[in-house]
Amino acid sequence: MTAGPVILIVDDEPVNIQIMAAALQGDYDICFACNGADALRLAAQNQPALILLDVIMPGQDGYEVCRQLKDDPALCDIPVIFTTARDGVDDELRGLSAGAIDYMTKPIRPQLLRRRVENHVAMKHLRDQLTLQTLTDPLTGIGNRRQLDSRLPTEIRRLSREQGWLSLIMVDIDFFKQFNDNYGHPAGDDCLRRVGQAMASALNRASDLVVRYGGEEFACLLPGADTVSARLVGENLRRRVEDLAILPANPTHAGAGPDPVVRVTISVGIASGRCDPDLLPSLWIAEADRMLYLSKSQGRNRVTLGVLEPDGSEAVPHQDMSHLHDGAARA
Repeated sequence: MTAGPVILIVDDEPVNIQIMAAALQGDYDICFACNGADALRLAAQNQPALILLDVIMPGQDGYEVCRQLKDDPALCDIPVIFTTARDGVDDELRGLSAGAIDYMTKPIRPQLLRRRVENHVAMKHLRDQLTLQTLTDPLTGIGNRRQLDSRLPTEIRRLSREQGWLSLIMVDIDFFKQFNDNYGHPAGDDCLRRVGQAMASALNRASDLVVRYGGEEFACLLPGADTVSARLVGENLRRRVEDLAILPANPTHAGAGPDPVVRVTISVGIASGRCDPDLLPSLWIAEADRMLYLSKSQGRNRVTLGVLEPDGSEAVPHQDMSHLHDGAARA
């Protein structure tokens, strides 16, 4: 199998699939579907670099398949080239209006197809790289607030269709300013990097997201996670950071500020609930932040979870099941 970008060819005529696959062989991994339902399934499974999509098919036509692709947050960035015998201006306008990036008429000319595919795959790779840069925190290497601001409303809309669960975690490093005052900004930056990577390694599902929200604050988005799952993740985050036992290698600034921080810990606040279109992203953030405030006000180095109500009323904190460990952790 060629270790190249995946191209999904969708056409109800096997001979058309053979012609296009032959034109692209050697540089791409080819998968194909003969109807819209299979096309959507394979797109979700393979995350192709580009889709060649026939317009006239039994059942769902190409326009409908393209619409569903563009409505899916996980698939909407995949470029689509319509391939069809319809060559009217209105047909091409309709295809481009549906979200396609290009439009090719049959019979397919292999050399032209190959060049257009090369160009669009290269442009998608460039777009992906630029997007990654804008959504990544340069210090920690994890996502940034912009990525959360983009993903959160998308997940709320998606999960609202079936009233699915969602949990949002807000995390703050305890006494971080004091840490910086005592040990200096290089040590503080190293602390942020280690905490960010520890949190990223604690998330196991591809749909989970961890970001540096700002300063010493982090956030985790857990689509599909109910209260039990979210609390387990929150406690795992708290424990992993505490187990890092972060202390600067050369505490040249020790004694410069107030009492030195013995071990870095985090406070965790979680908002969990079933998604509803009326529960706006700002409400999830506000409630997770409120739970974080409760964790900090009740001694830090702990997890507090609240369940959002469908009417948007304040989340009721659930009993904190975490506990402070050895005396080396400052509360």
